[in-house]
Parts: sequence; structure tokens; C-alpha cells
Amino acid sequence: MAEKILIYGGTGGIGSATARTLKARGYDLHLVGRDRTRLEALAAVLGAGTTAGDVTDTGLFARAAADAGDVLAGLVYAVGTITLRNLSRLTEADFLNDFRINAAGAALAVQAALPALRKGGGPSSVVLFSSVAARQGFSLHASVGMAKAAVAGLTLSLAAELAPQVRVNAIAPSLTRTPLAAGILANEQTATAIANLHPLPRLGDAAEVAALAAFLLSPDAGWITGQIIGVDGGRSTLRVRS
Repeated sequence: MAEKILIYGGTGGIGSATARTLKARGYDLHLVGRDRTRLEALAAVLGAGTTAGDVTDTGLFARAAADAGDVLAGLVYAVGTITLRNLSRLTEADFLNDFRINAAGAALAVQAALPALRKGGGPSSVVLFSSVAARQGFSLHASVGMAKAAVAGLTLSLAAELAPQVRVNAIAPSLTRTPLAAGILANEQTATAIANLHPLPRLGDAAEVAALAAFLLSPDAGWITGQIIGVDGGRSTLRVRS
């Protein structure tokens, strides 16, 4: 029987790319997403199980864990927001929503799936998503940067607490061409300007992020835990020459 991975945000840009990559590598999948029609269409292609729902509904996590089954080899929480506003325009609701979706949702997803993650034959793997904005300060990113920094802290805490049975790592992408980022990238001049801020001067592709997620879920990453790894064209650590 193939090992099973539970993917939250399974119909999103990075989540669906991860699902396709994992299916090609022989994993069974259980996908969670808000849009039932899109979810079921993708699941039909991949032969995956599904749970439809929104991560702001805390009852979703127990349902998804139950639907996914008694044993899991891994969990991916590829759910996020991009809230870009001046501090003066951010509301309490903005801060709480970003934290709830990005950080609290990740914690609740792992909590609900933990019994199944602990039942595998070897260390299971959790992959969460932080952001380059949690490692380098950007204007207009106060809310989402704070929430994604919380994901990085959660990653370290869970990696320590759940070792050695469960490995926990996070990926911290820079701006990637996904439906979530479509509004930012609608203007090609803006997209080009952002791309040129990276030492590798282009935007990310969801398949590149998915490749790292698949590696972190695999036995090849069996001695890797507690890491926040950038897929960011060098933006978090390097500066382009002026």
C-alpha cells in the first residue's frame, strides 16, 4: 500500500503542484480545499480522497483527519494569504484573519492529524509554509509578515516537540506565480520590477516549490527537521548589485 499524504490547500497553486508531484512519485493523497467542484475535479485526476471546507472552520481539521485515515506518512499545509496594506489601513480583523489562516490553521491541522502521523513505520513528515517576508522586512507586509513569522516559530517548536516520530520543516518562498498572487502580478511592469529584485531575476514557479516539498516529505530528507528553507531566488540572503 502506498504511503498517504494529507494536503491542505490542495487546489491552490503550490498545493496542487505538490499533489501532482507526489502522485507522480507513487504517493496516495487526501486533498482538502474550499471549492468542492475544483477539489473533486483534481481528485478525480489524481485518484485522491477529498474533504471540502474552509480552514477558518475549526471543525474542518477533525473531519479531514478522519477522512484521510488512520495512518499518514506526511502532511502539507499549503494555505495562505497575501494581505498587503499600509499599517494605518490594517484592521484587527486583518491581523487575526492572517494569523488564523496561516499559523493557527497549520497548528490545528497538525494537531488533528498527529495520531495518524505517529502510526507510520518511520518518521513522518510535516511541511508548512512561511515566507521570505518573515526573513526580510518589506513595506506593506506587517500583517502577513507577522503571520508567516509565526509559522516559522511553530515549525521550530513542533520539530522539537514531535521528534523523532515526526519531522517538521517549512518552506519560505518569495513571490511565486500562483492564483493567490494573480492580483499583484496582473500588471506585467510590476511583475518584472519585482522579479528584478531577486539575484536570480525572475519570479518563482509553483513546481519548484513543490519539488522541495516532495523532497522534505521523502525518506531522502530523513535527517532534516526544524528547518525553514527559502525558495526565493536568493532574495532573503543576497543583494543584487546596483
